[in-house]
Amino acid sequence: MTSDQRKKLALLMLNMFIAVGSFGIIIPIIPAYLKELGQGGTAAGLIIAIFAFAQFLVSPIGGKWTDKYGRRPLINIGLLTLAISMFIFYFADSVALLYVSRAIGGIGCAFLIPAIYAYVADITTMDQRAKGNSFISAAMSLGIVIGPGIGGFLADYGLKTPLLVSAIVGLLAFVVSFFTLKESQLEKVDIVAQPDSSMVKDILLSVKKPFFIPLIITLIMSFGLMAYETVLGLYVDDQFGATPQEIAFMVTATGLVGVIMQLFVVDWIVKVMGELNVLKLFLIVTAIGFSLSIIANSYNLFFAISLLIFLATSILRPVLTTLISKLAGNEQGFAMGMNNAYMSIGNILGPLLAGALYDIQILYPFIAGLIILIGTIIFTFMWKKVQTPTVS
Repeated sequence: MTSDQRKKLALLMLNMFIAVGSFGIIIPIIPAYLKELGQGGTAAGLIIAIFAFAQFLVSPIGGKWTDKYGRRPLINIGLLTLAISMFIFYFADSVALLYVSRAIGGIGCAFLIPAIYAYVADITTMDQRAKGNSFISAAMSLGIVIGPGIGGFLADYGLKTPLLVSAIVGLLAFVVSFFTLKESQLEKVDIVAQPDSSMVKDILLSVKKPFFIPLIITLIMSFGLMAYETVLGLYVDDQFGATPQEIAFMVTATGLVGVIMQLFVVDWIVKVMGELNVLKLFLIVTAIGFSLSIIANSYNLFFAISLLIFLATSILRPVLTTLISKLAGNEQGFAMGMNNAYMSIGNILGPLLAGALYDIQILYPFIAGLIILIGTIIFTFMWKKVQTPTVS
């Protein structure tokens, strides 16, 4: 990559890290914050679900506007919206305002994330696409890993301190992006034939696109991964008597494995094998991980299996994004908006199903995930037969 490409990619990575980290930073303080407001588990669940649902609803709009108005405006609007959401969270004195804050935050991510991935597509060649997307995914993973740690550290200086710091950093990120990030899209695109078409029609339009199958795989992967993460702490506690420190170490370690894979492995393995072969291989690895989870008989073994699963999914995420991007042509914003929307569906449904199945039998979430993954693998192998020759 050229120096200019690296500078732009670094700024995009910073924006993605701030976007994801701003959500993760509040995780450690949510229980105490809600307790002050007289709320409990239901409110905590709604805070997460509302964020994901708002992201799902608005992502198609964000993707469409990214093509119509450009990447830079949507990135800046997304960053500003996220900062506003954190300021609202900071000043909130009722649970209703917390819900409003999380809805606004979801909208901000719906604008920001598709635009960032579309920007990457604009500034990279086909050969560089996997590397660019893997770096953005690494920034996302790093935000997931570091965000809660920063939040826990800052909470020592006051319960609301992480919220204020997150809001100020988000605002600074908007200012830096506004004055330094140049537009990458050379020509605006109208991807929909009917200018007055509704967003429902836009979503239905994705079914007919060449990148629809990767979107479905993205949904399933997000579904399975969020389901796994939802019951992970509960399972190792109930099954192996893991301490909170052991659970925290597992979550941090699996996240760091993802960052390392995305920074140093994805680009190399895609160049060696091609996106489709990598997709098939690591779907199989993920399925093997789920099957081993069912028979694991110790914390250490389950920890190792979890590392394997997160290693595989950390490679799958940028590879799927790259595959969608390559198949999208000049519809990068629309495709990335759909990618974000389908991912959000999985993020919403995965925890709901996993929690319900876990209450019935603690192994059911892993068994259900394995069955779904096997179906996805079969589906992926069948799809290759009709794949266009433009993708390696």
